[in-house]
Amino acid sequence: MKLSTDWYDRIRLLFREDKELYSSLYAILGFYPRNIEVYRTALTHSSTEERNKVGRPLNNERLEFLGDAVLETVVSDIVFHRFERKREGFLTGTRSKLVQRSTLNQLAEKMGLVRLLRCSAQTTTVHSNIGGNAFEALMGAIYLDRGYAYCKLFVERQVLGRYVNLNALARKEENFKSKVLEWSQKNRLRTDFQVEESGPKGKNGLRQFRASVVVEGVTVGQGVGASKKESHQKASRDALNKLRRDGKLRDSIFRAKEKRTSMEAEEFAAVPTDEPDVLVK
Repeated sequence: MKLSTDWYDRIRLLFREDKELYSSLYAILGFYPRNIEVYRTALTHSSTEERNKVGRPLNNERLEFLGDAVLETVVSDIVFHRFERKREGFLTGTRSKLVQRSTLNQLAEKMGLVRLLRCSAQTTTVHSNIGGNAFEALMGAIYLDRGYAYCKLFVERQVLGRYVNLNALARKEENFKSKVLEWSQKNRLRTDFQVEESGPKGKNGLRQFRASVVVEGVTVGQGVGASKKESHQKASRDALNKLRRDGKLRDSIFRAKEKRTSMEAEEFAAVPTDEPDVLVK
């Protein structure tokens, strides 16, 4: 049935005006699209300022919303069945590595999805996540065009089968704490890791450590682990997720930084000295 369907789609392609787009999408998807317009929308960035017949914005933001949920479900399904003996924490971490923005950005570039995007030239260079956003929109388009089964088929064959070694990705240990510290240093932010140790918990009677990531006096992430290192990593991961999604949280941090630096500058300028000036100017 699938073979005959593919031949039918190939024959239809011969009589289409936009056969170049169809062929490009086939190379990415591994199958021919049916509703080409939904894919065209997935490839349209808001910077084009396009509108439909009734004047509403025509871009991939709504498809990105849908595709985000579909992608997470598909990857959860695949990871759950691939690693049958692994616990929830491992499954969550593996899924996170695959659906995180940096991975999706790289996939969009390698698959040639970025080259198909319709957007202003300035947007392509300024917004580093445009590829990852388009990948999620593509997932939304596949879901509307072909349904869940084809979404899973696309991820299994085209993504995991060609670009991502899921077993290697799962084993890769990410240092979330170093990412928090690197971000803090680049922005000259004061960052502290606070840890509280609790007594034996649960059936195992093991100690637990509760860590908090505090940036400029603002608590941005928390995590609990069986060791200080584990709690630091979990708190850092929580912090990165919140910082990436919560613009108000980021704003509060930088306001706290501005307040601190202005107070430090005032204090430095206001403190007099009765010692002679011995510096050579």
